[in-house]
Amino acid sequence: MGEIIANETAKPSRFTVRDFVAAGSERLHMKVVVDVGLEHEVVEPMCNRPGLALTGFYGHFAWPRLQVMGMAERSYLESLSVGERRARVKALFDRQAYCLIFTCGFDLPEEVLDIARSAGAAVIATDLETRIFFHLATFVLETLLAPKAKLYATTVEVAGLGVMMEGAPGLGKSETALGLIKHGNALVADDLTCLRRDMAENVLYASASEVTRNYMEIRGIGIIHVPSIFGVTAVRGEKKLDLVITFRRIEDVSGEIDRVGEDRNMRTILGVEVPQVVIPVSAGRDLVNLVETAAQQQKLRASGHDAVRDLDARLCAHATARGN
Repeated sequence: MGEIIANETAKPSRFTVRDFVAAGSERLHMKVVVDVGLEHEVVEPMCNRPGLALTGFYGHFAWPRLQVMGMAERSYLESLSVGERRARVKALFDRQAYCLIFTCGFDLPEEVLDIARSAGAAVIATDLETRIFFHLATFVLETLLAPKAKLYATTVEVAGLGVMMEGAPGLGKSETALGLIKHGNALVADDLTCLRRDMAENVLYASASEVTRNYMEIRGIGIIHVPSIFGVTAVRGEKKLDLVITFRRIEDVSGEIDRVGEDRNMRTILGVEVPQVVIPVSAGRDLVNLVETAAQQQKLRASGHDAVRDLDARLCAHATARGN
């Protein structure tokens, strides 16, 4: 089994404003203007426009969210005197707001920045329109919120499916992945697989860590850079996990081997069930061929084709015909 090396839990992850900026700085065109509040935890991972709160109505003010100041908010602030502007912005921070995000690329009022510094709150600017920022920020926040885990396992895209191979060290996971790549498949992660749960679809996505992405360690050869040897099509950034293949020494599964394939094993990770196939490993077994076949078999099952069921029906029909 793949060893969980991070807390395997279905609970949402916790993250800070700094984490949000790091994850979305490029996609959301964000620039930190006041950095004193970056370590504040994002209490509720959503964006909010504090329009009514700026006018002095604080009922149902969603302070736990990231506060987005769009064109309407900016225009309203500009209509106020400097003293009123300072008072209205300070009131947001007095009610626990911890991050203001100004959209549309406006120059920011210096008095707003001063108040934020005094309150220990972050201020961020982006040149994106407000509606576009809201849309893209939702994806970034959902990714940060997703439950995550790391496993000692190797993941490859095989026949269009995300296939994660787990098992004890020395059973040939990386060598099998190398053979699969040479057959036209693609590496997702070698040795360490990062998993995140998509809460909306209740599925898992696999990827490599940033440090080891696109690299493999092959015993006797050393470290290789996969796209440099096999081309950029031989790697994938992230892949939905469709199948877990567990390598076990053949002496450890004696008497447990399902020769027919009738059993439907499932591997539960982060609260999500993923189909699992256990492959016994022994000298001379062609693991590359077995993994490719297991992936193709899983594709057929997902489309409704079941070889065991079909053969059983044929045998029953044949027995009935002979009996007549």
